[in-house]
Amino acid sequence: MDRSTIRNQMPTLVVGHVPRNIRTFKFRVIDDQPQESALGFMIDPQPFDGTVIATTDEAVVVKTGRAEFVALDRKLVTTVPDDGAKVHVHPYARRRFDGLRADTPEERTEHTADGTPYTVKTHILGSAPAKLPIPEPQCPELGDLIQQLEQLPAPDRFRRITHLLVDAGARDFTWVDPTPDKIIETPPAISFTVETTKFAGRVTVLYDRAGDVYVVELRRDDELVDRHDEVYFDSLGEVLERLIDDGRWRQIEVSVTSGTKASRQRRAA
Repeated sequence: MDRSTIRNQMPTLVVGHVPRNIRTFKFRVIDDQPQESALGFMIDPQPFDGTVIATTDEAVVVKTGRAEFVALDRKLVTTVPDDGAKVHVHPYARRRFDGLRADTPEERTEHTADGTPYTVKTHILGSAPAKLPIPEPQCPELGDLIQQLEQLPAPDRFRRITHLLVDAGARDFTWVDPTPDKIIETPPAISFTVETTKFAGRVTVLYDRAGDVYVVELRRDDELVDRHDEVYFDSLGEVLERLIDDGRWRQIEVSVTSGTKASRQRRAA
């Protein structure tokens, strides 16, 4: 969506929906580009309710307050409602493997001097981690792979590789955590199942000690269907995106709650 075009169109689109005693209005755009906070951190927008006031070739404009509006990328919405419809909008948000938003504060249990437990919640501004459901390994190379998947960016530069895995439905994780003398015989590896329109099956990322590179294997019904050798650590995100990321995570879920008899259902591109 061309943000400059929408910016120029907004005054005309909202003119009949702003109270006469208000001279300014606010609006934001939700498309496939990351949102930024006032401090410059990338953030995940919260779900919201509103009323559709206009639909253009590029945007669905939703009124969310007396003089507040949101322009949704029409190519990404799951439903194009009629004007006047009340809608619930659920934009994309990075998530963890437990299904919670990735910006959910982390909780841990601490104990006072007398042993009384208490809960501590921690949240770092701008942080939205998606930690792999794998315990601390003994093998340094497996530890490096875990850290790289959790910290390296996906090609879209908004998500980390683990967010990409969450969006691909990664589950049923297994791993190989060898001792140093077994690193050639049983190389460090992480395996998981995914289900996307690109690939549904088992994915394995294993460490090739001889070449100091990774190998990515795709299996379906225990049969090897694809294998990529000599994958360097800084190419992991690109390779995994190409193999398993179908882009459907970009969709903006829009559901009509009331105010219209019909809406134009469509599949987001």
